Amino acid sequence: MNPETGNVFSDRRAPRPEGRSGGPERRQFTTTPSLMRPEVAELAEAVDRYKMEHRRRFITFEELFNVMSSLGYHK
Repeated sequence: MNPETGNVFSDRRAPRPEGRSGGPERRQFTTTPSLMRPEVAELAEAVDRYKMEHRRRFITFEELFNVMSSLGYHK
């Protein structure tokens, strides 16, 4: 039970009180971008941007395809 609101469940998406941080942001690609090939680093950054903009933790293959297409990749 959340003592502040009396609710059984707390909304983790709600704004946090002042002074409380949400911790470090999670990223799918943890390898240092400088160790990746430039093309791989560009894709990883584009996927992370997409996930942040759309508030998604995971993306579908169709969303990944859209990210790749936006970078100019084609079959």
